[in-house]
Amino acid sequence: TMSLNKVLLIGNVGKDPEVRYVSDNNPVANFSIATSKKGFKTSDGKEIPDKTEWHNIVCWRGLAKLAEQYIKKGTQVYVEGEIQTRSWEKDGITRYTTEILANDIQLLGRKADNLAAEASASAPAPVASQPIPDSADDMPF
Repeated sequence: TMSLNKVLLIGNVGKDPEVRYVSDNNPVANFSIATSKKGFKTSDGKEIPDKTEWHNIVCWRGLAKLAEQYIKKGTQVYVEGEIQTRSWEKDGITRYTTEILANDIQLLGRKADNLAAEASASAPAPVASQPIPDSADDMPF
């Protein structure tokens, strides 16, 4: 049987990426991006408001370095990757998160961003890694 796990997103970064180094040459970056769906009016006149979805993005190595140098709050980005769901335990509680493991990121908008994007390279996901929680408070190490 065939299966596919591929996500394509264009959105604006919610806050500056958090970057840490698992080892000297192995950075990992986390940030979130917002996508919005335009509201509308139903046929019976009911107003459906705009809806914003937040997506947690994780990227490694070259893409993490790109994020560290060029991605800031408000940056518009194109992200291509796959959905992954992880769990970890903290204080006896199992916590879960769903995120996008990026394998390509392109900066959109300003000319300087586009130059940076051309210099970026896609980075494969690591073979083994520590889980990356949603916030520093949940870090398992």
